[in-house]
Amino acid sequence: MFGERREEALPLYNAVVTRGRAEHWYLAGGVPDTVDGRFDMIAAVLAMVLLRLEREPAAAALSAHLTERFVDDMDGQLRQMGIGDIVVGKHIGKMMSMLGGRIGAYRDGLASGDLGPALVRNLYRGAAPAPQALAAVAADLTALHDALATAPLDRLVAGDLP
Repeated sequence: MFGERREEALPLYNAVVTRGRAEHWYLAGGVPDTVDGRFDMIAAVLAMVLLRLEREPAAAALSAHLTERFVDDMDGQLRQMGIGDIVVGKHIGKMMSMLGGRIGAYRDGLASGDLGPALVRNLYRGAAPAPQALAAVAADLTALHDALATAPLDRLVAGDLP
């Protein structure tokens, strides 16, 4: 029963990963095309989706399952990179903490109308990119956030990100 509900989040998670891996983030946005850069970009897109889901009580289970999908994916990625069983849990704990911190930072940045500082700290890990790259990523993530606000939940469940 719970496994079926958990599967509900797979199309949305796949859409988040696809959006986070889109070339424009790395080319126009100057996001480092590295393991860390890809993690950070997927986490940024995931944060926008989770911020949308937290505003709708009916989406609590979907939000939890989406986060579980992220954990499962990161666990698999770490194992593929050769991280052993003993330390995978520690790495996953750190990644979850990083995701939580990003959600808060992006929430605050969106509320203030300036995602720039949160992006420099979390997406670029303190190394500010060219101003036009930062502006491109901030504009694209803000546009995603705004479009998600009006996206029907059933479309999101189907993996249809605006």
